Amino acid sequence: MPTCLPVVLRRCPTCASGRFRANGKFRVNANHKRLDAWLLVLCASCGGTAKLTLFERTSVRSVRPGLLDRLHGNDATLAAELLQDPVVRRRNRFSLDWDGAWRLDTGGPVPPDREVLDVSVRFAARIPLRPVRLISEGCGLSRAEVERLVADGRIVSAVRPGGRTSGDFTFTLKR
Repeated sequence: MPTCLPVVLRRCPTCASGRFRANGKFRVNANHKRLDAWLLVLCASCGGTAKLTLFERTSVRSVRPGLLDRLHGNDATLAAELLQDPVVRRRNRFSLDWDGAWRLDTGGPVPPDREVLDVSVRFAARIPLRPVRLISEGCGLSRAEVERLVADGRIVSAVRPGGRTSGDFTFTLKR
C-alpha cells in the first residue's frame, strides 16, 4: 500500500534535475466559460514549480462539479489518482519513482512450520513492483534465495516473478 505520493521523474527546466515531488496542490484558472487545471509539483533540487496539465480550455459544463470541488480543495487522494493516470502521464511526459513510497502489509508473521503456503497479493494502488521483491520481503527471504526457489520450481505463480506487475496475483511456496 502507498505511504506517500511517488516522485515525479521529469527534467526541470531551471536546474536540469530530474526529480519532482508532488504535494497535492492544484491550480485552476477560469477564463469566461473555459477552465484550465494543473497539478503543481516542486523540483527536489531547486524548489522550482512545474505544472502538470490536467485539462486545458475545457468547457465549465463538461467538468463534473465533484471534480472541481476536489481540485479547489487540493485533495491529496485526487493527486495520487491523477499521477497514476496514463493519459496525464503521457500528456506531460513523466514517469513515477515509487522507491520509499510504499510499504508491505503482511497481516502477521509467516508460520514457519507450514510446508505449503498459498499467498494472495493485493495492491491498494497500481504500484509497479517485482514479485521477487514482494516475496522476499513478505516471507523474510533474500532475493537470491527467492530466485533459487523459483528456479527449483518451489515458488509457482501465474505472473513472471522476475518481471514487474502492478496487479493482484497469487503464488504458492513449497518449503
